[in-house]
Amino acid sequence: MRFVRGQLAWMLAAVLVLSLLGSFSYELFFVLSLIGLLIVTELTAPFAVTPDWRRRLRWIIAIGLVGFAVVVVRRILEILPPEVLPW
Repeated sequence: MRFVRGQLAWMLAAVLVLSLLGSFSYELFFVLSLIGLLIVTELTAPFAVTPDWRRRLRWIIAIGLVGFAVVVVRRILEILPPEVLPW
C-alpha cells in the first residue's frame, strides 16, 4: 500500500504543479508519472525478499519506457523542418 500511496501522491502533485504553471499536457503528465513510478519503485524496494507483484512491475516500467520513447520521437519530429524528413 505504501507504493500505491506514493505513486498516487506523486501523480496528484504532478497534476497540481502542471496546472498551476499552466503547462498541463498529457505528454508531460505521462513523463512525470513515469519518473515518479521509477522513483517510488526504488524508494519502496524491499531489501531481502522481492514480492511477485514487484516482478510484474518490470513489465509496466518497460511499457512506460516504450511510451516515453514514442513521446521523444514525436517531439523530435515536431522540431525538425519538413524538408529534413524523407516522407
